[in-house]
Amino acid sequence: MSETPFLLGIDGGGTSTTAWLAAATDPTRILGRGSAGPSNIRAVGNESGLENLDRAIQAAFEDAGLPRSPVAAACFGLAGADREADRRVIEEWASRIRLAQQVRVVNDALPILYAADPAGCGVALIVGTGSLALGRNPDGRTFRAGGWGHLLGDEGSGYTLALAGLRAAARSADGRLPPTSLLPRFLQALDRTDPTGLVTAIYHPDMDRTRIASFATVVFEAAESGDSLALRIINEAALELVEMIAAVVRQLDFPVEDFPLALTGGVILNQPLLREACQGLLLRRSLPFREVRNFPHPVAGALVLAAQSFQDQNRNGPAENLNESSQL
Repeated sequence: MSETPFLLGIDGGGTSTTAWLAAATDPTRILGRGSAGPSNIRAVGNESGLENLDRAIQAAFEDAGLPRSPVAAACFGLAGADREADRRVIEEWASRIRLAQQVRVVNDALPILYAADPAGCGVALIVGTGSLALGRNPDGRTFRAGGWGHLLGDEGSGYTLALAGLRAAARSADGRLPPTSLLPRFLQALDRTDPTGLVTAIYHPDMDRTRIASFATVVFEAAESGDSLALRIINEAALELVEMIAAVVRQLDFPVEDFPLALTGGVILNQPLLREACQGLLLRRSLPFREVRNFPHPVAGALVLAAQSFQDQNRNGPAENLNESSQL
């Protein structure tokens, strides 16, 4: 290993993967940044997910102008990583390639809490291709709501918003719902001239979950123009997201006014209509968080956790191997 110990923070989900490299002596000073495609292995498979993790890490070293070598500590904040089987895949891969002396694999929401609060307490809400709320209280207990994937859940996510909009457009074409601008907007976005063309477009083999989720922007554009069906879809999505947050708060039983709500994910960060609807519902549900903050770079929290692992390693002595992982 280089004489200067380094840290790696990695954030990965259903759309993209980001890796940041920092010196262990100053984890706030980013030396290199790398990115790659999705690394949610449940969504894209082990081979593709691990390949994208490797690409993002390699790109971070290249951006720093450094040869790749084992780092002192690495933290992966990955969608689905709180499932033991998924976590084990990452741990075994990291050990095999000798990535780091200390490897920590956690759910992608946990680093956001540490980015928002030095003690890592509060609630994190991720709304991108999928959706998830995760909280941690001062006792160290964690609880997750949502994150069940697009077949069982992901309420309020880009995928479910786009799907709800497409279904409303199809019902409108049948006359089962009133006319809506969603129909012509989806036809234009999918380069189709007839409503029946939606079937061939959406059921095309290349139309995966991530690509469908990208069409959530059609729903927001329709809502901004005053389309009542689109507005209803967004309000229903906000209600689902707030229900996730409320479930976390109930289980962890802490006064929300003492803790932050941290938001991340392309949909919640880039769509003020959804954020405003959520914040209005939070107030009506008497959930006045100390602050509500947007975090476009949750990977910064992964570096915080990597730094903690490095500090623990120094206190407890050198690790016996290159893969001592910790769980949520």
